Amino acid sequence: MDKFIVSARKYRPQNFTTVIGQSHITTTLKNAINNNQLAHAFLFCGPRGVGKTTCARILAKTINCEHKDKDGEACNKCNSCISFDNGSSFNVHELDAASNNSVEDIRALVDQVRFAPQAGAYKVYIVDEVHMLSTNAFNAFLKTLEEPPPYAIFILATTEKHKILPTILSRCQIFDFKRITTNDTVEHLEYITQKEKISAEKAGLHVIAQKSEGCLRDALSILDKIVSFTGGNLTYLNTLEHLNILDEDYYFKLLEYAYQQQVADALLLFDEINQKGFEGDALLEGFAEFIRNIMVCKDPKATVLLEVADDFKPKYLENAKNTDTGWLITSLNIISEGIIQYKQSRNKKLHIELLLIKLSYLKQALELTINEEGISKKKITDSAKAISFKSLPVIAINDNSQKKVTIKLEKPTAAKLVIESAPNHIEIQNTSAIPTKTITDNNTTKLGSLSKIRQQLANKNDQPLIKRVLDIPLLNQAWESYIEKLINNKNHSAVTNFKLATLLIVDDNSFNIITESNIQLKFIESERVNLIDHLQQFFNNKLIKYQLTIEEKESEKNAEIKTIGNKELYKILSEQYPFIKELKEKLKLEL
Repeated sequence: MDKFIVSARKYRPQNFTTVIGQSHITTTLKNAINNNQLAHAFLFCGPRGVGKTTCARILAKTINCEHKDKDGEACNKCNSCISFDNGSSFNVHELDAASNNSVEDIRALVDQVRFAPQAGAYKVYIVDEVHMLSTNAFNAFLKTLEEPPPYAIFILATTEKHKILPTILSRCQIFDFKRITTNDTVEHLEYITQKEKISAEKAGLHVIAQKSEGCLRDALSILDKIVSFTGGNLTYLNTLEHLNILDEDYYFKLLEYAYQQQVADALLLFDEINQKGFEGDALLEGFAEFIRNIMVCKDPKATVLLEVADDFKPKYLENAKNTDTGWLITSLNIISEGIIQYKQSRNKKLHIELLLIKLSYLKQALELTINEEGISKKKITDSAKAISFKSLPVIAINDNSQKKVTIKLEKPTAAKLVIESAPNHIEIQNTSAIPTKTITDNNTTKLGSLSKIRQQLANKNDQPLIKRVLDIPLLNQAWESYIEKLINNKNHSAVTNFKLATLLIVDDNSFNIITESNIQLKFIESERVNLIDHLQQFFNNKLIKYQLTIEEKESEKNAEIKTIGNKELYKILSEQYPFIKELKEKLKLEL
């Protein structure tokens, strides 16, 4: 029975042509080999599983090949190529920097560099995961990396370029590897399934490629696992089941239910998804990506960005035509906020259900329209119509006193009251051509209340306001009454500062408030509006005003600042607060 070899090792590329998705790097390396312009140090950096170590090995194999072809590829037939494929080449040395990251390991590597190759033109040193080297190991490597022997070539590989010292980066020729595209991964998986005679649906391979996120090694590992799980019959459904991914048909149904305001169906569908063991955050993230794909299909030019299986593309395009753009944009915003708030929510299921209810009633909440100025949001309630009223007939009301008031009804939904200069003229008019009705009444008419109101206002205006003289006794009385207001309002801090103030009259309409400190001044100043209003009402004088000044006492001016030590401070505090002394003795504290 032959030993099983995983696909990532079995189908590892053996020359530059078979490297997947890194043509910008393989072309550069082949041209450098053909033109004999090889650098003495290379740095291959990029995500995991995209071919960094593979390209390093191919480069080491190709530069020592005895019979390279016209394209700069190794022949795979000479002694150098055969020994390399068998792992017995003395010209290639690999070092795993993750487990050999000390200064001694690098010194052992540098000692080997002194010896020239026995066969072949170059000795190649491949240092994988070079970012794991310690700082001292990097420093021990600097001189050799800068000026190696002409037969030595260093190839460093790493997934985290930012961790490497700048002095190392400046000595290397840097190649940035990119993630493998979904299409390239699917094509490579199809090639392997054909070679292995495995029945595989392209939609299932597309799911594997998406799950690998640009890492070809991960894609091959997932393929091996699912082939073992399905017994060599890889389908779309068993791939979803094995990878625990939600079927896209659920997203299509969820979109339909939410867009058609079928709340019950949407909640039942979520319950079915929940029963299958899918977490709420996975549903939200998948639904957000699904809405994004629908948005992409809105513009035919952007359909190249749609990374889904070919079988689903027509369905996406059809749903994009039937779904409003404004609804999609707003739903994306709601789902994004839901993803952020999901972790903080205690009742996860209720959180998802409330979000689905929002999406279902989104049409009734607002309306998004696209115009020349961009996307505008409009609440549906803004366009609601006011309740319409019937137009009223023209009514003229006259009493025996011949009083008349004119009211013009200019619109059916609004009335306007116009009182003319004549006090005995009241009339109601409507602009519509409706017959006039006249109502006469006796002296007991209710309209007599209007004259009573006029009389009361006239009597009130006739009462003269007595202006009080601004003197010290009245001012102190007004001051004390305002302090009473502050006490009632429980503003005790202001009360204390108001009582300490000194009042000094300047003229008939103004006085000075003398304070002893800036804090006292600020407390009084904070009451300026209420205080002025109180004083103007008390003196019946709208011209009352005051000024605030600070006048320090002589004792404060001549007071000297005295500094005290810790012992004196402790003595003062312990006299005021005996518990401090007790605390010091119990805890055995020292000053």
